[in-house]
Amino acid sequence: MAHEWYSIDELARQLGRDRREIERLASRGRIPAHKRGQDWQFHAAEITQWLEQEMREYSDSQLAALEVAQASPEIVADVPVTSLLKPELVQVPLEARTKRSVLECMIEVAGRTWQVWEPATILKAVQEREKLHSTAFDNGVAIPHPRNPLPDAVGAPIVAFGRTMSGIPFGASNNSLSDCFFLVLCQDTRSHLQVIARLARMVQLPDFLPELRAAEDSEAAYSVILSAESQFG
Repeated sequence: MAHEWYSIDELARQLGRDRREIERLASRGRIPAHKRGQDWQFHAAEITQWLEQEMREYSDSQLAALEVAQASPEIVADVPVTSLLKPELVQVPLEARTKRSVLECMIEVAGRTWQVWEPATILKAVQEREKLHSTAFDNGVAIPHPRNPLPDAVGAPIVAFGRTMSGIPFGASNNSLSDCFFLVLCQDTRSHLQVIARLARMVQLPDFLPELRAAEDSEAAYSVILSAESQFG
C-alpha cells in the first residue's frame, strides 16, 4: 500500500475484494473507515493492522487470495517466507524468558545478515506495534514486526525464526503462552502482508507446529519450515 489514503475502489483493488463488500463493511463498522462527505476513505496503516487481525480467522483460500492481491515484485511468490529466511536466521533454542528479551534476541538473530542497520530503531518500532495489539496467535506462535515498514533501518527484507524451550506470556487473546516466533522485517507494506499471509497459511497446516516444536536444533527447524512452505508450491 504505497500511499496513505484509499477510496473504496482503490481499496477493493488492493484487497482483491468486491467494491460492494468493502462498502458494506464500512457501513457496518466492520472495517476502519472515515466518511468524507458522501465518500468513504480508508487509512493505509489502519487497514494493514485490521488485515493482520482479520487474517487470523481466514481460511486457506482467503489467505491465498490475499497473497495474490498483495503480491510484491520484491518477494518470491512461491516461497515468500523461505526466500527471506536463511539458515543463519533460525535460532533453536532461543535463550529468552521475557517478551522484551525475545524481541531483543530475534533482532540479534536478524542482524546476522548484516542487513539490520538500526537495531534500536527496529526494537522500538516492534515494541510500539506490540503495545497496539499483540502479534501472538492463540496457538503459541507470534509474528512480531513494526507497524510500518522501516526502509532506512533494514537493508533488505528479512524473516527470522526462534523457538524458546518453554512458553512465555506474549499477549495472546486466550492468555496462552508463546514459544515460536517469526520476526518479519519488510521494506514495503505489500511484501509484509504477503509474508504474513503465507505464515498464517503455514501455521494452519496440521503437522507444522508439532514438527517445529519437535525440532531439536536450528538446522532441523529450518528444514521443517522449508518443507511446510514447499507444500504451497
